[in-house]
Amino acid sequence: MGIDVDQEPRLPRHSLRRPAHRPRHRQHPAGGHTRGLRGPRFAGRHRRRRGRGGRGAVRPPERARHRPRRRQPSAGGRGGGGLRQVLRPGHRRAVLQGGGAEPPVTDDSGLSEGLGTERAAAPATIVIFGASGDLTRRKLMPALQALMARDQLAAGTSIVGVGRSDLGDEGFRARMADAVEAAAGDGGVDQRAWAELEAGLRYVSGGYDDPATYKRLAEVVEDLDRDRGTSGNRLYYLSTPPAVFAHVVGQLGSVGLHRPAPGGEFARVVIEKPFGRDLDSARSLDRDLHEVLDEEQLYRIDHYLGKETVQNVLAVRFANSIFEPVWNRRYVDSVQITVAESEGVGHRAGFYEDAGALRDIVQNHLLQVLALTAMEPPVSMSPKGIRDEKVKALGAVDIFDPGEVASRVVRGQYRAGWVGGEQVPGYLEEEGVAPDSRTETYLAMQLGIDNWRWAGVPFYLRTGKGLPRRVTEVALRFSGVPHLPFAPTQATQLGPNALVLRIQPDEGITLRFGAKVPGQSFDVRTVSMDFSYGAAFAEEPPEAYERLLLDALLGDPTLFIRSDEVEQAWCIVQPLIDAWADDTTAPAGYDAGTWGPVEADRLLEAGGRRWRRP
Repeated sequence: MGIDVDQEPRLPRHSLRRPAHRPRHRQHPAGGHTRGLRGPRFAGRHRRRRGRGGRGAVRPPERARHRPRRRQPSAGGRGGGGLRQVLRPGHRRAVLQGGGAEPPVTDDSGLSEGLGTERAAAPATIVIFGASGDLTRRKLMPALQALMARDQLAAGTSIVGVGRSDLGDEGFRARMADAVEAAAGDGGVDQRAWAELEAGLRYVSGGYDDPATYKRLAEVVEDLDRDRGTSGNRLYYLSTPPAVFAHVVGQLGSVGLHRPAPGGEFARVVIEKPFGRDLDSARSLDRDLHEVLDEEQLYRIDHYLGKETVQNVLAVRFANSIFEPVWNRRYVDSVQITVAESEGVGHRAGFYEDAGALRDIVQNHLLQVLALTAMEPPVSMSPKGIRDEKVKALGAVDIFDPGEVASRVVRGQYRAGWVGGEQVPGYLEEEGVAPDSRTETYLAMQLGIDNWRWAGVPFYLRTGKGLPRRVTEVALRFSGVPHLPFAPTQATQLGPNALVLRIQPDEGITLRFGAKVPGQSFDVRTVSMDFSYGAAFAEEPPEAYERLLLDALLGDPTLFIRSDEVEQAWCIVQPLIDAWADDTTAPAGYDAGTWGPVEADRLLEAGGRRWRRP
């Protein structure tokens, strides 16, 4: 009797511990004896690499210099108060190929910083539009508190909330204090960091379409520049309905807040997804924003790119000679990318009715992960190098013909069912959902990439709500060997080799391969070798918004989306929007707690494949 080779093993795995008398990993048992070692051996944590023989190059242990850290002002007055900054050489302005002007950042993005490197931002005023909303409470304020606790925000950094709610400064401080306390959990709030943040909290009440709101905002920002030393640097975060993005930016321009104050170095705008709701609206929004802002000032955020394990896709591919040579059509049979959520739409029914799975997940999260998985190696880990290759990968995706949508795409809608032992109402029973809604809560599709590396390899993408568990992963299924010399009865439990990159939860990597089963017969079965992020590094990675907010303050756009990326992504999904515009067919139904409609299984069965069970 065989086993399901696509089922991920659920047995707990314990990390191997080194006995006290055994040498550490990569440590020679003879201590200082170095004979036979090729290249330097490293002491302690990974040391930072800058470039060949340049400043900051790795030194062998016997030549390492250990100097105490000194608190001193940074160059140019940035990072006052003794903050330590990473000074990067080689600032230069690069010219985009089809993407507008690239920001004046270095060739070394934050992705190439060494482990343990602390980057610190210059003093700035952070203005959050939509500050009374859920995102500010759950994500933005806890992220800013964490950055301040790690001394990655400068003393004097100030936060101005803008919203329709009539809170006032004290009301805003109280609400943000509750948010920080809720996020801290049992660990408690770092009171030193909170005291510094709280002192710089201000609130401006008013409508986003009211010019008086922006006049009051300008006065508050100028006061903070003078009283708290924010140096004229400004970061605007638009956590508002997408319909007001262009209007907010236009009003900022009308009062001169779209540029840094005299003596300041930057004024940047972070925009939350979605960037439009179709190709035409995305292009229109882009034109409106560029009437006021330069491309280098725009930071389009997708929080998935801030996840350590999404960035790890690049590390796995380009840091390991065992993976990249087989990362192509010659060895890869197919690729599956899954973004599954166990919860229903809950209180987001109003948003979801308008967006659906296509606009909410596919156009941004899924296609961004696809781009990182399929892109060519960049010339360097610079913002331009990485984003240029992502655009090329998205541009090579085979666009659907109108007649292909029905055969290559499946959309579904969850019915009532059970998830994690709890009963879940069907989508049509959720509050705020139209009783005849045709909004998809599940979407699966087959894409092709027409280039030298991936021609002929199907990429299967799926996302859904009300699925058995919350999981995001990339799974590469490799082609089989040309010939199996084993008897048919000896390989009944042998499946295809696979490399699975687990993005969330249980972040890590699983390699699935064949091995002999202990015993007298030569039976072969599939086994798994696991790497766990948490066990390997013994520390929790920073939250995505911590990384992205810091990058925006530092002017590093690597993990943000360029305008040409946005357009390419909409070009891929626009045929689906057009095909479904007048389609009265209801999405395929599936019970909550299952892995989607049976029609999605048939999408793979045509090629003799099946979905993985994460």
